[in-house]
Amino acid sequence: MSGLNDDLVEDQLDAETLHEHYVFSAAKGQEPLRVDLFLMNFIENATRSKIQAAAKNGNIWVNDAPVKQNYKVKPDDVVRVLFEHPPYENLLVAEDIPLEIVYEDEDVVVVNKPAGMVVHPGHGNYSGTLLNALLYHFKDLPLNSDDRPGLVHRIDKDTSGLLVIAKTANALVHLTRQFAEKTSKREYVALVWGSFEEERGTIEGHIGRSFKNRLQMDVFEDGAHGKPAVTHYEVMESFRYVSLVKCVLETGRTHQIRAHMKHIGHPLFNDERYGGNAILKGTTFTKYKQFVDNCFKLLPRQALHANTLGFEHPTFGKFLTFETEIPNDMSACIEKWRAYSTL
Repeated sequence: MSGLNDDLVEDQLDAETLHEHYVFSAAKGQEPLRVDLFLMNFIENATRSKIQAAAKNGNIWVNDAPVKQNYKVKPDDVVRVLFEHPPYENLLVAEDIPLEIVYEDEDVVVVNKPAGMVVHPGHGNYSGTLLNALLYHFKDLPLNSDDRPGLVHRIDKDTSGLLVIAKTANALVHLTRQFAEKTSKREYVALVWGSFEEERGTIEGHIGRSFKNRLQMDVFEDGAHGKPAVTHYEVMESFRYVSLVKCVLETGRTHQIRAHMKHIGHPLFNDERYGGNAILKGTTFTKYKQFVDNCFKLLPRQALHANTLGFEHPTFGKFLTFETEIPNDMSACIEKWRAYSTL
């Protein structure tokens, strides 16, 4: 077994070219593992060649000493790695990127984020994000606690759907409180593997970083690790081997729906990170395999869309609800499964 503590520490360094500094503490149960492979498991968007280059340049340290890429990480080792990219504040650059604006007034903006767009700049995604687009279209957005202008919440890169942006400091405070107090409304549509015995249910369990893969979240039922998370689901349609479900969030943990659905044996369709990019249900016939592969090509991402968003307007006090259609790639995949299930 391998693992890490919960905290990923990012510091800005004074070196001229090295700006991002990660610190990982290996768990007591860490099995010996090459440091380049260790870091591959836990740093999103970092290629092995980039990690090896960092080691070659003396930029990977273990217990305060530089190591080569073949160093074997052991229990309780403290691994530090530096990469070259601009400091975060230098990434906050306005870029002329089109936005699909669903609603806008003096206080808030509701946008429909396409799949493939990262919400804010970070390691491996230094431009082309939603935040870069927001900085171009809107001026003087208030800073949240992470110094990210206007952002109240976020969704994953390959998840499509609705997000609310605060245009004023007052709106940011009110909206942030609503999300924290669970009074906002967030509904998702997901295509998941398998059929359900019950048409509706609730998934509960703390969500925290996986001890085996830092890029994944795991569910911990005993509450010893992670934060409380609650997802309500309802089956909308069943297509024999996959199901279309509505998910309503009480909490907003990282990868909540993806982790919860995997936990109950229904990973999201084509969710590579959580194992949904393999044939998990169905036959071994070549034609079926080809059909599923065609669906994967049609929808080259996890089948998840944030279709409904509701919140109390920070100035008027009225509860507003917005809905958006399932995007074409996901709806086309659903139609293929709908037709296949009738054969």
